[in-house]
Formats: sequence, structure tokens, C-alpha cells
Amino acid sequence: MLEYNEIKPRKFIVFEGEPFEVLTSHVFRKQQRKPVNAVKMRNLITGKVIENSFHQSEKVEEAELERRPIKYLYENRGQYWFCEVNDPSKRFEMPAETIADKIKFVRQNDTIDVLSFGDKVLGIEVPIKVELKVTDAPPAIKGNTVQGGLKQITLETGFTTNAPMFINEGDTVRINTETGEYVERV
Repeated sequence: MLEYNEIKPRKFIVFEGEPFEVLTSHVFRKQQRKPVNAVKMRNLITGKVIENSFHQSEKVEEAELERRPIKYLYENRGQYWFCEVNDPSKRFEMPAETIADKIKFVRQNDTIDVLSFGDKVLGIEVPIKVELKVTDAPPAIKGNTVQGGLKQITLETGFTTNAPMFINEGDTVRINTETGEYVERV
């Protein structure tokens, strides 16, 4: 059980019988009253974001999410196929809605974690930073630094992002999967 002030971002809780991921939290006092934790959280099953205030006397259960490694195989017509790491014959498909924002950082045959709550699969979890190869980068033109010296690059997964002018095709770059931004050249 978590106290009201232990409900912080990146924690998983059970609220009204369903698993939620805490996005933001802010503990404050309203004038002379007792402290309150204003929390914004996302339902892991429906994806709906709600806000709730937890008071000092309230406790909430921490969600026990199971993580197990899986291997990403391929995408076909909006269906994403995975298999167990040790047994490729155990294949399963996940809908695009549950993994669309994170699959753009995963290459074929990469091993990632799948999150499940009970017997319900909630989605995938990718590392915070991944290294991907640049497949397309326009050449840097001298004097083209009015916009801050950035250019649009395409990575091997098809994801596009802004990067500095010195990044060339064939380079390997590190990308932050939470923001989708360029971090550094590897």
C-alpha cells in the first residue's frame, strides 16, 4: 500500500480496480487544511487520462505488473507480431493502439519487455534511450544555421526526428524514447 505522498510519477497503482500509471503528482496545502496530492494518471487498459486528488488519510494499492522479455518479429497491415524469447513457435499479435507510440523505436528481432496485469496484456516497455542507425540525412549546407542548425533525419525504424547538422547517413545516434528527441551521436 502506498501513502498519499508516495504516489509519484512512473509508479503503477490500482485505482477503482484498474491499473493506472501516474503521470504527474503535486503535493500541496490549501490554506489551513490538510495536504492533498493532486495526481494525473493514465488508465493502462483504456488509455484514458484522469485527474484525482488523494487526501492525507487515503492509501492506494501498488499495481503488480508482470514484465517478461519478448522478441519483436515484424509488422503486417497494422498488426505487430511478437514471440517468446526462448520459444519462437509461441507467436502472438498485439494491436497497434496499445504499442503505437513505442514501437517506432524497436527494430526487428529486438528484445523488449511486455507489461501485463493479471492475464491482460497492457503494452510494451522500451528502454529510455535506444541506439538507432541513420538511414536518411540531407547534406548540411553552409550558412543554413538560421533555424538553429538542425535538420530532419530518418532512422532505420522509419522514425524521423531533428538532429544537429553534423549527423550523416550511416551514423548511429542515441534517441530518448520518452520525448523522441536526439540525445547524442554514438
